[in-house]
Amino acid sequence: MVLTLLKAKPETKLGKQICKVVLDHFEKQYSKELGDAWNTVRDILTSPSCWQYAVLLNRFNYPFELEKDLHLKGYHSLLQGSLPYYPKSMKCYLSRTPHRMPSERHQIGNLKKYYLLNAASLLPVLALELRDGEKVLDLCAAPGGKSLALLQCAYPGYLHCNEYNSLRLRWLRQTLESFIPQPLVNVIKVSELDGREMGDAQPETFDKVLVDAPCSNDRSWLFSSDSQKAACRISQRRNLPLLQIELLSLLEGIVMTGNPKPYEFIVHLLRTLQFIHSEVENLESSIKFIQHEHIR
Repeated sequence: MVLTLLKAKPETKLGKQICKVVLDHFEKQYSKELGDAWNTVRDILTSPSCWQYAVLLNRFNYPFELEKDLHLKGYHSLLQGSLPYYPKSMKCYLSRTPHRMPSERHQIGNLKKYYLLNAASLLPVLALELRDGEKVLDLCAAPGGKSLALLQCAYPGYLHCNEYNSLRLRWLRQTLESFIPQPLVNVIKVSELDGREMGDAQPETFDKVLVDAPCSNDRSWLFSSDSQKAACRISQRRNLPLLQIELLSLLEGIVMTGNPKPYEFIVHLLRTLQFIHSEVENLESSIKFIQHEHIR
């Protein structure tokens, strides 16, 4: 019933129309790859009102009144009690019905009280099981949501946030400035390096590494206002699986060999439907190769 209604009512995002070039490409590709399931996926992709945004509270400027208000509005704590690792310092809420809180504006010198993010984005952060004092690398860190979430979980001895794209790097810096108090900034390093070269630049440096590798970002490009850029992006997305695998393969060199769990890292690639269906066998082969080389 809900999906039928969504089909009958075209959706827009911030007043923008769906980009026909992108939707036509998705229709052609994903109808083959997903079969009948594509109809459901398409309905969600084209209906921003169905997208779920979690509210991650900032423990460095804790909003007690906002937390009470979220409870009154029917928000519930995300995943707490259902995972083996869920630190008490992590406070994240999700509405039982599609709803999005307004974003807070960036104000120099004032810490924001909450961060909006896709609820699924917290899963790789929690799976990393960060502990106080550990050295951690967020390899593709912009816009900064996962770096911020890591700091809600524990106080790392060293957090390296890397972003190769200069525009996204500015976004990352602003996120950290908006949420992290000055004393904690001393344990955070921000860099603009090609992630594929970090194995040589910082060998055996980190206890844990989080890789949110560049993906096709289908949801955003579907609402692109520039058809030419969208068409260019479509042609570029076929190279993403190779980049993702290259980023994965460098991890052997930068995770400490003395770590009891030398491959305790998370690779967050599954947002890309194209990657899942066309390159998963290559990824599995790469993982087996890395593990074999390390054991040997």
